[in-house]
Amino acid sequence: MTILLFILVLVVLIVVHELGHFFAAKAFKMRVDEFGIGYPPKAVGWRRGETEYTLNWLPFGGFVKIFGEDGVNGEPEPRSFVSKPQWQQAVVLAAGIVMNILLAYVIFTITLAVGMPRALTEDEVHTAPDAALAISHVVPSSPADTAGLKRGDIITSVSKNGEVLEAKSAEDFTEFVAQSENEKLTLSVTRGAEELTLIAVPERGVIQSDEDRAALGVAVASFGTVSVPWYQAPIEGAVLTWGVIQEVAVGLVMFFGSVFTFSADLSQVSGPVGIAGAVGDAGASGIIPLLTLTALISINLALINLLPFPALDGGRLLFVGIEAITRRRIPAMLSGTLNFVGFAFLILLMLVITASDVLKLFA
Repeated sequence: MTILLFILVLVVLIVVHELGHFFAAKAFKMRVDEFGIGYPPKAVGWRRGETEYTLNWLPFGGFVKIFGEDGVNGEPEPRSFVSKPQWQQAVVLAAGIVMNILLAYVIFTITLAVGMPRALTEDEVHTAPDAALAISHVVPSSPADTAGLKRGDIITSVSKNGEVLEAKSAEDFTEFVAQSENEKLTLSVTRGAEELTLIAVPERGVIQSDEDRAALGVAVASFGTVSVPWYQAPIEGAVLTWGVIQEVAVGLVMFFGSVFTFSADLSQVSGPVGIAGAVGDAGASGIIPLLTLTALISINLALINLLPFPALDGGRLLFVGIEAITRRRIPAMLSGTLNFVGFAFLILLMLVITASDVLKLFA
């Protein structure tokens, strides 16, 4: 089931991306020779007009074959990609990226209107039916660390001397702990499928910024499912989409910067195996988590394609920009060679990340 969900998500994301290229090329009267779902060998195909539509045996995405997109030798034909103005070429190349971002925006808007799990404000804690308290950080050597609390644990309740606090509000939990200096606290914790009971004793001096307050040494956050009114969902969806774009962009810049300085930490990166596992976990949690993860992957796909690297849309946009400035076409052999080298590098990087994914499974 996990593999099927992963293939479905991947196909949807890439087909949406390729539809952007397809519609933009058609709009500018470029000749589109083929629109394929999956990769060859071809399973079945049919022709409508000048374009062949194919279903292929390798179900890992899709492609659009635009006549002349890889350059032509000699004088280009009027309807070839390279014969069109550079601004039209740029629009066609960027259309796939735009479609992925648009898909993420639509998904975020729908999930916000329906209700999606997210961090809650103190006011929202009391309205969310499934509000819970999660540990986002554990201070090393703190009472919480000694007791065995871990990042990602869900605290369901905390008690002392018969007094029980149902843990939903981060503010209430922090206050309860602060008033329990040197007293044994019994914490009921959910960790994956496990239900644990842990004992911890709050102490002063654990939090450097507030050493006089008794604390366990954990950062906690309330989360739960809250819906946004339908008329606010499009605005909130745009804000959320932009926020995710910024976070992903920063992460990608830092990662690829570390790749070129040979200091990349692959343990923090997921390839196809890791993503498939995440898709399976999200699918097991319900349709909303699966849709949310799909939107996140869609934004990642869009921004990765925007990188000015050969074989990616961003690299092709760079070539178009150079041609617009120099007013000279880049030779087809040169652009083809650069794209081939770029593609080979990306395949090598993907293999390394996939190997890292597999090693993490056995770790």
